[in-house]
Amino acid sequence: MDIVRAAQLIREGELVAIPTETVYGLAGNALDPQAAARIYAAKGRPATSPLIVHVGSIAMARSLAAEWSPLADRLAHTYWPGPLTLVVPKADSIPDIVTAGLPTVGLRMPSHPIALALIRESGVPLAAPSANLFTGLSPTTADHVRQALGASIAMVLDGGPCVVGIESTVVSVAGPPMLLRPGMISREQIEAVTGPLADPAQPGMGAHPAPGMHPRHYSPRTRLILGPPPSEGRGAWVTHSAAGGTIQLPPDPKEYAVRLYSTLHSLDQQGLDWIAVEPPPDGPGWAPVIDRLRRAASP
Repeated sequence: MDIVRAAQLIREGELVAIPTETVYGLAGNALDPQAAARIYAAKGRPATSPLIVHVGSIAMARSLAAEWSPLADRLAHTYWPGPLTLVVPKADSIPDIVTAGLPTVGLRMPSHPIALALIRESGVPLAAPSANLFTGLSPTTADHVRQALGASIAMVLDGGPCVVGIESTVVSVAGPPMLLRPGMISREQIEAVTGPLADPAQPGMGAHPAPGMHPRHYSPRTRLILGPPPSEGRGAWVTHSAAGGTIQLPPDPKEYAVRLYSTLHSLDQQGLDWIAVEPPPDGPGWAPVIDRLRRAASP
């Protein structure tokens, strides 16, 4: 059985690509510093970018936190399992390499049944950033993982296309509640539990408080332009409106998010000079999509 074999590999310190509802993750034993080092090496990820730790239950999350506040508990009971990462003070059992030396750790309970089954079968929490090269397009299918990482991982668990399509919302509850990364669980949904959220300061040269905060991220190899297409070269024009275009994505932000990375992966294989994307509206539900596109278009 694939889950049993994958769990054995995890316990042996190997890496396994796993499906989650957001994107595919590159998973290793979160309690094993050597496994974490393999994740950083496989992705070419800088040591300043911490890894999210995936858990199978709220009880497991509590065991990995030096402090589990009532607010963390309310958010977990409201939105777990699901695409929400909570940053909390870390327990000593979490190696420093996993958290980029920070005293906090990002914890998430995914809703994908394969990810949850693997955590249960392996008996350990899983450090699992996106299963791609650093700053590259996140994978939403097993084929995307194989194309990006090839033989650098021991096994790929194929769970079909991801149903959310972009990375989790990240909220710090290690102090005053703060939104570190927007996601498809919206700011308004989080604030219904926490009250007003603070915004993070621009990351400096040290470790970032959450993944996905580098200026350039989520990028295809092909030059991505957020705005009108240039007049020269061969490219694709991606729209979300009824105005037409080379590629038309849905006008609903949740459906758009599901298709965004898969569309960019497909276009990235076509040898284009550029991919131009119509800027999404600055309206309800679009903040995480705008964040990903801005970072993808960053030079």
